[in-house]
Amino acid sequence: MQYDVLIVGGGPGGIYSAYELLEKRPDLKIALFEAGHALARRHCPIDGVKVKSCVKCPTCAIMNGFGGAGAFSDGKYNITNQFGGTLHEYIGKKQALELMEYVDEINVANGGQGTHLYSTGATPIKKLCLENDLHLLDASVRHLGTDKNLVVLEHLYNRLKDRMDIYFDTPVQSVERTDGGYRVVTDKGSYDGRYCVISVGRSGSKWMEQVCRELDIATRSNRVDIGVRVELPYEVFAHLTDELYESKIVYRTEKFQDRVRTFCMNPGGIVSEEHYNPGFHNTFNQSIAVVNGHSYADEASHTENTNFAMLVSTSFTEPFNQPIEYGRYIAQLGNMLTGGGIMVQRLGDLLMGRRTDESRLRKSTTRATLTTAVPGDLSFVLPHRHLTSIIEALRAFNNVAPGLYSKNTLLYGVEVKFYSSKLAVDQNFETAVENFYAIGDGAGITRGLMQASVTGIVVARDIAKKLGM
Repeated sequence: MQYDVLIVGGGPGGIYSAYELLEKRPDLKIALFEAGHALARRHCPIDGVKVKSCVKCPTCAIMNGFGGAGAFSDGKYNITNQFGGTLHEYIGKKQALELMEYVDEINVANGGQGTHLYSTGATPIKKLCLENDLHLLDASVRHLGTDKNLVVLEHLYNRLKDRMDIYFDTPVQSVERTDGGYRVVTDKGSYDGRYCVISVGRSGSKWMEQVCRELDIATRSNRVDIGVRVELPYEVFAHLTDELYESKIVYRTEKFQDRVRTFCMNPGGIVSEEHYNPGFHNTFNQSIAVVNGHSYADEASHTENTNFAMLVSTSFTEPFNQPIEYGRYIAQLGNMLTGGGIMVQRLGDLLMGRRTDESRLRKSTTRATLTTAVPGDLSFVLPHRHLTSIIEALRAFNNVAPGLYSKNTLLYGVEVKFYSSKLAVDQNFETAVENFYAIGDGAGITRGLMQASVTGIVVARDIAKKLGM
């Protein structure tokens, strides 16, 4: 099969590449290859099962499929240059913000109507944070919620499905150069195209490294964020979440000078788990379970709790260059102690140096929303430096949210954010290999839905320009 453009990966980068290409050049013949299922088929087989244990599907329906790993996320699209990736370093701050607003307009027009756009602005909360040596990052945040996020994806899919070829359940084994462009090789056949766009997300990062080696594309190691997911009563953070919804706050620890940050805040939300299974786009040696969280736009689905990640950022120096493997190793320790699942511990038990057991967890006034989490002791899992920095940060955050540093606050582990090796690309995200583009989280450039989507827009416009819009 011969195409004008081959797109590998059906996450936000791949979706918006296809969307914008068809807006600019509806005559183009485009193919998108996705290792996972179509949106309607993305259902985890253990959903609704009381005793949950990952059945290790060949392709995880939560992590793969149309919409990518973000399909079942909280649906937060952050309009900012302060976090979510390094997009502005490639295209400039002004253009980055303009394109984020463009993506926001598309999302709202495709099922996101009525959702709220929050903004930090000149809020008293920022002053309160500064008074306590905390830094609130500036952003506007469109919260779609997990339910509305799926509606938007369904609208976008319906706009694309009859105008291009989408190959689901078709993992790409390799990418080869040809005389006229590129060839993607799958177990269903090979497909040729003049342009190739790779947007495989974080779960495809190891596969991406392999492709880079084969095509001689330069990469460099990125960082890894390791920490816990914090769950506490909604009221403790209500003064922040009611006004800002997503408050990204950074603290620099006194002991180690580590950068600790909040991430993925979910008021009224639930704690969840996600699985990275071995496969074509994920070459981990074994399945790992990590903790996550999300919430719904529909208030009827809200809980009494708020959850958020608290992560310690680490950038390693030479000679070590395997941050993804390091993060995986920490997650595997937690899985080992729980029999393959997520660990939960009361903050009070952690501070007293004792394991949370079933009895102590039942006494907690904060009720765990991840009911399959196994009570345990995070001090056997997290490195001393990470755990010390997290405890110090929790004390500091208690000054802006009294009640956070409570014995009944729940800590789930391990939360790991894997950042792919950063690829060498130009301002249009084209590599040194002509007409070969790498975008989104899998290229180590972005760290979230919004900026990944924008990279797809930039690539599409560059290809359309080359072809003559």
